[in-house]
Amino acid sequence: MKNVGTPPTAAEVGAVADAVTEPGPAAQPGAAAYGDGRTRHAVARLLLERGPIAAAAVADELGLSPTAVRRHLDVLVAEGEAYTRESSPRGRRGRGRPAKLFLLTEVGRARFGHAYDDLAVAALRFIAEHEGERAVREFADRRMAELVANHREVLAAAANPAERAEVLADALTREGYAASTRSVGTGEQLCQHHCPVAHVAADFPQLCEAETAAFAEVLGTHVQRLATIANGDAACTTHVPTARFADSGGDCPDPAQKSAGPIPKDQWSTAPIPDGGESV
Repeated sequence: MKNVGTPPTAAEVGAVADAVTEPGPAAQPGAAAYGDGRTRHAVARLLLERGPIAAAAVADELGLSPTAVRRHLDVLVAEGEAYTRESSPRGRRGRGRPAKLFLLTEVGRARFGHAYDDLAVAALRFIAEHEGERAVREFADRRMAELVANHREVLAAAANPAERAEVLADALTREGYAASTRSVGTGEQLCQHHCPVAHVAADFPQLCEAETAAFAEVLGTHVQRLATIANGDAACTTHVPTARFADSGGDCPDPAQKSAGPIPKDQWSTAPIPDGGESV
C-alpha cells in the first residue's frame, strides 16, 4: 500500500523557497533569478497589502527564513521600492529597540500597475463630449506650455536651431522623455525614446499635435514629426531643419543667415524633408 504522507508545513515550504532564492553552486542562474524575482514580488505584495509591516511578520506570513526576507527587503529599499520607519511606541512591547517597519514607495506600488492612463482617457473623453474637441486641444496646448515653461530661458540662450534641439532634448529627458538628438542631412533629429502619455495620445492625437507645435515655437523653426510611439513606432522622431532654403532655386542659405536667430513664423518652411532625413 502506497503512503500518501501529510501536506508540507509552512516551515517546509519556506525551506524550499529559501533554496530557490539562495541557490547553491550547482543551481542554474536563470532559474535562480526567476525564483528570486517571484519571491521578491511576494514580499512586495505583502508590503502593499499589510504594510507597514515588520520583517519578522513577513517571514511568518510567507513561511520564509528571516534571513531570506531581510535580503529581499534590503534589495527593495536599495532600489527605491520600499522604505522603513520605526514602530509606534504605543504598540511596542518591552524596552528593546523599536521594530523597523517596511512600506512600499510610489515606485514600489508601480510594480502592481496603475489605472492612470484609463483615468486620463476617460477624463479627456468627458471633456470632448461636454466641451468639444477644441477644449481638448486647449488642454493639450496648456500642458505643453507648462512643460516647456521652466526651460524657455536656456532655450532662448542657444544660438541656433541645432543647439536649441540639443537643449530641448536635455530638458525633455529631465521631464521623463529619454530624449536625444542626431545630425542627419540638413537638420537634426530629435528622438524621444519614451513617452509618459503614449497610451493616452493613441486615443487623443491632439497631445502629439500640441507637442509638435510647441517644439516649433521654442526652436524657432518649422519642424516635422516623422514617427510617434503612440502610433506604434519605436520612438517619437521630429526633424528639425538647420539649413534654410531660398524660395527660388533652393540655393544654400547665406552664411550670415545661420546666426540671424529664430526664423519668423510667417517664413517657416513647410517643404518635405530633404534627402538624408530618416526615422529611427
